[in-house]
Amino acid sequence: MPIDLICLDADDTLWHNMRFFAAAEDAFVAMLAPFAEAGIARDRLAAVEVRNLPLYGYGAKSFTLSMIETALEFGADARAIGDVLEAGRALLAHPVELLDDIEDTLAALAERARLVLVTKGDLLHQEMKLAASGLGEMFHGIEIVSDKKEETFARLFERYGVPPDHALMAGDSMRSDVLPALAAGAWAAYVPQAGAWSHEVAPPPTDAARFRELANLAELPDWVRAIEEG
Repeated sequence: MPIDLICLDADDTLWHNMRFFAAAEDAFVAMLAPFAEAGIARDRLAAVEVRNLPLYGYGAKSFTLSMIETALEFGADARAIGDVLEAGRALLAHPVELLDDIEDTLAALAERARLVLVTKGDLLHQEMKLAASGLGEMFHGIEIVSDKKEETFARLFERYGVPPDHALMAGDSMRSDVLPALAAGAWAAYVPQAGAWSHEVAPPPTDAARFRELANLAELPDWVRAIEEG
């Protein structure tokens, strides 16, 4: 069974991401201390984020808008809103820190199949992070999408001219990377990272022969080899 296309998530699969969102949330909670208790502020922010996804999508800008909206709901003053905006700017400007052994892993995967980056979020911010990562030339294609669903992957496989069972998706989100890729007929590798956003958590598949959980992305080339040697 040849694997002709390997799709890879970006945030928290190739480089660190959620640690910066967690730091921004901690700063936000501290700013709102005069207006709301920490636990209440976190819960409200989480609810506002999910509520705003259909309007703003994913990413740091969406998160910043949700922080501002939450702060206003608690009656935050203009100074606090200004501080929230600064936290959002800092989130947009965070450094790109690659996970361990990413460059060597991508090089090993590229020897076996075409690589396509499949990530969701704000177009400009994702392009900036990819450029800062220095990994762009390793990919045959870059796909920045509003969301990852079964039909997203079906269209992607058709665009790159591969049958679904000759494609594989790897990422840190069970909800966005694994389950929709499996539903579209592909193979899928789950590479969990600490601090995952609760919105991306979902039960793993129980009867999917094309699913594998890996300790890190460096294990992916060996799994691809095992699939092909079948």
